Amino acid sequence: MTDPVVELAQRGRALDPKARERLVDLLLGSFEDSRDPEVDEAWHLEIRKRVAAYERGEAVLYDVEDVLAEAKAIAP
Repeated sequence: MTDPVVELAQRGRALDPKARERLVDLLLGSFEDSRDPEVDEAWHLEIRKRVAAYERGEAVLYDVEDVLAEAKAIAP
């Protein structure tokens, strides 16, 4: 018995690049259909909390260049 996922992947690889890109977009988009509303709401609450802290001047902000430089310095 063949694995249907492997078979689909093989068929997908045979598509031209534009068709493969469309296929990937369709597959990735299907994950959004199954999102958990409770998780989405928790993220929205967290975002509002962080924006409010920023607006009150309580948030610690870091420059992206500094963060990337530090990450490069500690990366193996």
